[in-house]
Amino acid sequence: MARSPRLNLKDIPQHVIQRGNNRQSCFFENQNYQVYLDKLLEYSQKHQVEIHAFILMTNHVHLLVTPRIENGVSLMMQSLGRYYVRYINQTYHRTGTLWEGRYKSSLVDSDSYFLIVTRYIEFNPVRAEMVVRPELYPWSSYHQHALGKTISLLTEHDCYLKLGDSASKRQQSYLKFCKRYLSDDEASFIRASVNKAWILGDDRFKQQIERQLGVSVSPKARGGDRKSIKYQQSKG
Repeated sequence: MARSPRLNLKDIPQHVIQRGNNRQSCFFENQNYQVYLDKLLEYSQKHQVEIHAFILMTNHVHLLVTPRIENGVSLMMQSLGRYYVRYINQTYHRTGTLWEGRYKSSLVDSDSYFLIVTRYIEFNPVRAEMVVRPELYPWSSYHQHALGKTISLLTEHDCYLKLGDSASKRQQSYLKFCKRYLSDDEASFIRASVNKAWILGDDRFKQQIERQLGVSVSPKARGGDRKSIKYQQSKG
């Protein structure tokens, strides 16, 4: 099966997911998470990628990012992935791959979906029933967005900054936003978009991207895609 083309445009947010091979763990103890975040900071700065949101689950990673140069995300993920595999293999005296192939990503319409994707990412451990509230999971950008803890890795996007004219007001607004129900259809669409490299946005945004790329990027209608809800949910 041919790979879906990865869409890389500077200044357009991307939802990125990287999975452990065969859904196996890629983090084994707290130090691993911290090493990953430290190197994510290093390589995001090197390749000019702004990090807006993240969650480090035991067997996969979600990021919401904006590259400021073409292919910035690809360069960052390649550098980070290679370093982290070497680190894990050396630390635990293992060999072989750690990641399940290449990372997956989708372009995100900031006007329509930026905050929705941020919330989707940060509530991942709640949906997975690992914790009952997002603040109970330590490896997440939720602690800055909702609780005011400074995370040096993060660069706040305009969509978040517009929530209020002070840090406390933005946190209050974000907490209120997070109380809104994320429907199964919304969650399934976000999953499908990142897994199939679809554009996550309205028709206006899709047309804008098509003009920039000079090609059609809208998915063709396929009955099976809408029916395989269990499969889509398993990919979240």
